[in-house]
Amino acid sequence: MSKTVAAKALSRSYAGERSLTFLVGLLALLGGALALVVGYGVLGEFRGRRPLLDPIALDWLGGHATPARIAAIVLGVLLLVLGLRWTLRSLRPEPRPDLDLDRTEGAELVVTAAAIAGAVQADAEQLAGVSRARVRAVGSRKSPALRVTLWLHEGTDLKGVWEQLDTQVLARARESLGLAVLPTAVRLELDTSAPKRVR
Repeated sequence: MSKTVAAKALSRSYAGERSLTFLVGLLALLGGALALVVGYGVLGEFRGRRPLLDPIALDWLGGHATPARIAAIVLGVLLLVLGLRWTLRSLRPEPRPDLDLDRTEGAELVVTAAAIAGAVQADAEQLAGVSRARVRAVGSRKSPALRVTLWLHEGTDLKGVWEQLDTQVLARARESLGLAVLPTAVRLELDTSAPKRVR
């Protein structure tokens, strides 16, 4: 399992939201830095003492009031739509794809995302050293992926669990589903036993 394949299984969580947040933060940082540079007079004393709303710009806006208002309204509506779309995309439940194994009319065969996750979870829980597992099928119908979380007993051979997961569990899942590649993100955690009471 390469890093590229694992990253594909996590793509929805990382790509869109983080990129947009980074760009918005970068623009805000650059705007603040520019305001500080101008305010401290680095670009000249005259620019540092000018009012925040430039009189020349205010005169131009006064002379072109109607187009300026229309542009401001259009920009505001555009920002509102983009913000709502980003919010709804972030809050939307992640799709869990069903996989079409056979699309022949009258003999369609579809494996649900829950069945895929349940089968892989049952196999993963049989591995030596694994106390429990949680599996989610994510992605799309054309490009499914898995997110696997394994809770390990204390003292478990981590390398052995990793090899068994790759060569047995995930290889069986790829073979059963007829997929050459099944991107998988694996998270390993140490299973904490219940605290013992002292008498």
